[in-house]
Amino acid sequence: MSFNKLGLSVELLRAIDEQGYRQATPIQQQAIPLILESRDVLAGAQTGTGKTAGFTLPLLQRLQVSRSDEQARRVRVLILTPTRELAAQVCQSVRDYGCHLPFKAMEIFGGVSINPQISKLRKGVDIVVATPGRLLDHVRQKTVDLSSIEILVLDEADRMLDMGFIRDMRKIFAVLPKQRQTLMFSATCSKEIRRLAADLLNAPVEIQVAPRNTAADRVRQIVYPVDRCRKRELLSYRIGVENWRQVLVFTRTKHGANRLAEQLNRDGLETVAIHGNKSQGARTRALADFKAGRIRVLVATDIAARGLDIERLPHVVNYELPNVPEDYLHRIGRTARAGQDGHAISLVCVDEQKLLRDIERLLKCKIEKEIIPGFEPDPHIKAEPVQLGRSKRPAGRASGSHKKFRSGTPKVGSGRRKHSSGRGRRAG
Repeated sequence: MSFNKLGLSVELLRAIDEQGYRQATPIQQQAIPLILESRDVLAGAQTGTGKTAGFTLPLLQRLQVSRSDEQARRVRVLILTPTRELAAQVCQSVRDYGCHLPFKAMEIFGGVSINPQISKLRKGVDIVVATPGRLLDHVRQKTVDLSSIEILVLDEADRMLDMGFIRDMRKIFAVLPKQRQTLMFSATCSKEIRRLAADLLNAPVEIQVAPRNTAADRVRQIVYPVDRCRKRELLSYRIGVENWRQVLVFTRTKHGANRLAEQLNRDGLETVAIHGNKSQGARTRALADFKAGRIRVLVATDIAARGLDIERLPHVVNYELPNVPEDYLHRIGRTARAGQDGHAISLVCVDEQKLLRDIERLLKCKIEKEIIPGFEPDPHIKAEPVQLGRSKRPAGRASGSHKKFRSGTPKVGSGRRKHSSGRGRRAG
């Protein structure tokens, strides 16, 4: 369906055209008319389906229709997101789609000084995109006025619950006007999400644009069985021999992400780690460098599994399988976005077979497996239980040369190096 048929204003259609979009996705086709009718919406959609535009476009139009030139600029729309990166990206989408409209938007999140945020709020904004913790800081300091909120959007609501934001969220909800439109978007619609929706939404219309817990259709998923102590060697080998130029790699822990990034850099692959212990400036620079192609590999914890909008990202690698099967879907959803094809690779050792079975049970299908010659798992290695939420010392030693290569077939040697013996930190 063309955007021209959704009842959007000329200014919004012009912005959509400048962004290069022609056809509305299913979530946009269903959500936009309902939001324009001021209905509350509970939407479940696969990641990468265009849901940000699905709520951004109609809320901009609603502000456009109800705006009066005599009104003082005040916060009329609040969008809550679980991570800083997602807040920044959603706010940029608001600016892009609203570029021909007079509204001001700003992002509010932690990890940066609060004073510039206070200054912007004093000058007046129409739309705030925020993470719950920092927004609550502003509420406590009385530096933000939420009494005029007309539309509340909860983006990635399930992730906010997973990250333990429910207390902060309820404190924010308590200071919002009771009469408002509320939109809740979630990759999954669990019992907890439905309970939250029952508390916050008024006679909501539910949208489900894809079968629950399904992977993106255009993602080719493959499992490489490999011993834990040879995962890094196999990853470097595949990146080199296949000449992968942009790879997002997921680990379970912050410590594991740092260690892997150091090892890949020694292998000659430009790599940066991104996780919750990194400053916001470092995270922003790493993501910008990765998008621009200055960094070949970005190693991330699950903080990056939601909301990262990386155009035409071809490869996602699960260096370690996630403890929660649903997080596998969020990770691989970073690729195959907006009609592109993608490749999701999982390096699975014997310890992770139960995690793999849980993922396959969720997907209701077996994932293709391929053993890479030279990296066959040792049949004598017995499984050890995965320590959930903490990094785990490998059972063996890492093998493989650290000689540098940049493309083509790497030189995989037989040198051996001990892993760090430090205990892991909490999952990031």
